[in-house]
Amino acid sequence: MADELLPPTLQNVIDQKSLKWIFCGGKGGVGKTTTSCSLAIQLAQNRESVLLISTDPAHNLSDAFGQKFTKEATKVNGFDNLSAMEIDPTSAIQEMVDQSDSNGMMGSMMQDLAFAIPGVDEAMSFAEIMKHVKSMEYSVIVAHAALYSVIVFDTAPTGHTLRFLSFPTVLEKALGKLATLSGRIGPMINQMSSLMGGQADSTEDMFAKLESMRAVITEVNTQFKDPEKTTFICVCISEFLSLYETERLVQELTAYEIDTHNIVVNQLLFPKQSSNCEHCRVRNKMQQKYLNEAHELYDEFFHIVQLPLLTEEVRGPEKLKEFSKMLVVPYEAPA
Repeated sequence: MADELLPPTLQNVIDQKSLKWIFCGGKGGVGKTTTSCSLAIQLAQNRESVLLISTDPAHNLSDAFGQKFTKEATKVNGFDNLSAMEIDPTSAIQEMVDQSDSNGMMGSMMQDLAFAIPGVDEAMSFAEIMKHVKSMEYSVIVAHAALYSVIVFDTAPTGHTLRFLSFPTVLEKALGKLATLSGRIGPMINQMSSLMGGQADSTEDMFAKLESMRAVITEVNTQFKDPEKTTFICVCISEFLSLYETERLVQELTAYEIDTHNIVVNQLLFPKQSSNCEHCRVRNKMQQKYLNEAHELYDEFFHIVQLPLLTEEVRGPEKLKEFSKMLVVPYEAPA
């Protein structure tokens, strides 16, 4: 039976050269950032160029690599073909508001609207990523834009991530409805805009921009649902709540038609047989119980990668490089 199990590594992800989008996600505090950084390092050894993006409002990429990252893609120290960026949805919203503030009352309305829309932080994260999508697809035209062969996402905790992944579908439908309504409501909005001191023809420009945005989002939505281009790596620890959330995540991803067939289990204890640490033995027993449940649930279709809890933090390029090797070569516990 053991021979039938899928290899307990992420080598399958690294070998799949067609992948353009790789998401790492799960419950908060399970080691998503360490996993995504380690995967990006391994990919950088096999791909022409890799971009690592944090969509978590509580960014950790800068702390992990010991280097400051911003919303602009920056080369990671010690790597020629690995870049990273941290998207700040709140500042992206404010930037959008500031650009529209020159329209007086319309700018004020835009501000109220921007911060009132549910899920607007995911929307702005997506808008930032769209810039890089365009540079990926149209790099010949956009001469200054870098071409990334694969993008790795260090995502926010599960709920935020699921909203982010569903956003292209939701927005695509919403923009489609807006496009059909533009002929009817456009003149009315133009009249309101004129009365408030705005430009009467600004509405037509807005609808034109929305329509071109819809085309890009439709393409990305198609790519997200293509297992040749997109996969999601579930990250968890061997505890009840984390395993429960992983199962919910797997079911939601399946509903969104997003491929997932890898699970990384972090922070596992492997006490030596000669150890006198009772706490270690008790915790190891608990972890093994939930690890067995994970194998029962996912063995047939998932690669389950087991990573140890180390005695020191995995911070800085060198330690991340060392840790990343365990994603492709299974960890062997000391006797």
